[in-house]
Amino acid sequence: MQYTRVHIDALGYELPPLVVSSEDIEADLEPVYRALHLPVGQLEALTGIAERRWWRPGYRLSDGAIAAGRKALDAAGIEPGEVGAVVYAGVCREGFEPATACRVAAGLGVDGEAAVYDVSNACLGVLNGMLDVANRIELGQIRAGLVVSSESAREINEETIAKVLAEGTMDAYKEALATFTGGSGAVAVLLTDGSFGSTRRQLLGGVAHAAPEHHALCRWGLDDLGDGLRRQFMTTDAVAVLKNGVALGTRTWESFLAAMGWRTGEVDRVICHQVGQANRDAILGATGIPHAKDFSSYPFLGNMGTVSLPLTAALAEERGFLQPGDRVAFLGIGSGLNCMMLGLKW
Repeated sequence: MQYTRVHIDALGYELPPLVVSSEDIEADLEPVYRALHLPVGQLEALTGIAERRWWRPGYRLSDGAIAAGRKALDAAGIEPGEVGAVVYAGVCREGFEPATACRVAAGLGVDGEAAVYDVSNACLGVLNGMLDVANRIELGQIRAGLVVSSESAREINEETIAKVLAEGTMDAYKEALATFTGGSGAVAVLLTDGSFGSTRRQLLGGVAHAAPEHHALCRWGLDDLGDGLRRQFMTTDAVAVLKNGVALGTRTWESFLAAMGWRTGEVDRVICHQVGQANRDAILGATGIPHAKDFSSYPFLGNMGTVSLPLTAALAEERGFLQPGDRVAFLGIGSGLNCMMLGLKW
């Protein structure tokens, strides 16, 4: 994948108001911790995550996406009528139909000939949406497109806490660890052909690799409880995800460097999907990327799924970590397993 006329004009985001610490989750699990002789602080020690954000009960996903999208449009000075595509790319959606993107587009005032639809690919959704919009821009079909996502980890965490309390076993706790890393948030990525004014973040290209034989390692869905009752469940083989994810990421990194014509030392900054400390250390070690070149948000925001990588990039820019002219690599990986890496000139 190579692009010559695609830019990121703005990144917008919305953070939920409720801060939930790892100790808060452990307090809910106190009977299990006591029975299994687990020390308080175990969750943060294993994941590197001290806290995450959750929406208030009843908050609509589309409201978060609309807020983030409005911030991106305002920052770029682009009117909703100039947007040729709205793509909602979250794992969490408001229903089977219509597309959550429809309410987002309505809330932003995007209509007319715009393409409005959802895409879904676990934690890679926003990156997939970016490529969809980038292709439309590169082909000259549209001048601007907006990719949005809003994720909520509150509900699946509450279900998982109840399940661990009911089972009370070490196996149940281990299987739930990945779920307990979950945070909530919303993000918007505004891509354009660069014709709206001053812009400096250019999408240069990228690669995607897949290892679908590992599709059962992390699953999030609905359990059938009988009598028409269903509840959310999430199961993750964290050890296998880490092992096979790093292997896939290493192969993708080698292809990425070849496609971009870069060497590892020529990459100025990287933004990874925010899983946790073990995953970050493993992928940086396997690819030979110094830790100083990576900006992480997982210690205070957790794993926000599709929102994590682009929102982390927005924070990195706000804090001066990403500078004009930097060669930046977005390193994304999601359940499936799928991996995508994008190269940008900031």
